[in-house]
Amino acid sequence: MSGNSDLKALYPFLHGGQQEPARLDAALMLSVEEKARDSRETNARFFAENAQVLVAAAKAIADVYRNGGRLFSMGNGGSSCDASHVAVEFVHPITAGRPALAATNLVADLAMISAVGNDLGFEHVFVRQIVAQGRKGDALIGISTSGNSSNLMAAFAQAREMGIVTIGLAGGDGGKMKTAGVVDYCLVVPTTSIHRTQECHVTAYHILWDLVHTLLADDRGSARTRGAAA
Repeated sequence: MSGNSDLKALYPFLHGGQQEPARLDAALMLSVEEKARDSRETNARFFAENAQVLVAAAKAIADVYRNGGRLFSMGNGGSSCDASHVAVEFVHPITAGRPALAATNLVADLAMISAVGNDLGFEHVFVRQIVAQGRKGDALIGISTSGNSSNLMAAFAQAREMGIVTIGLAGGDGGKMKTAGVVDYCLVVPTTSIHRTQECHVTAYHILWDLVHTLLADDRGSARTRGAAA
């Protein structure tokens, strides 16, 4: 559905009108079906276009861990929650037999973020942490629905200079993540819908986590061959 007239037809109570309950329920059920279909179709397009990049990013992160490196994650707003989720998945794997892997959520320290934001500006909140904690051979994953978050881009640029592997999750056309030349592996969800983008991002980093563990298990001769567990 598109356009202001479509929105009014679907949600008349938002525009000073009312519908009888049965008709309203039918319209809401239709909205659920359309959104669910759009989610499935967007997800399918995303993975059809990004499967090879996802595998390459997983191999790069596995190499980071093989060499004693760490993963850092970052994001703003809803994507900051995804950054936290990424770190938790790696540090606290819920699948039996998978080891904990070092990962740091750069959004977690509110005192640090508020101090740097207040003294230097919000653009620097992740840069300062990467400078202090990052080392050559680490990895940094940044999540942005637009791909244009200035604080993420600044941190990606700094990480690139330091020899840190950079992975970006974006939406739309990928924004600066796609064009700035500081992101090694850029996974772009082909939609302008923030919700559909976020849904794909969650699936992507769950698969990324699973692929990394599969690759590391293969080093031990215990990789499973039946596909992803998550």
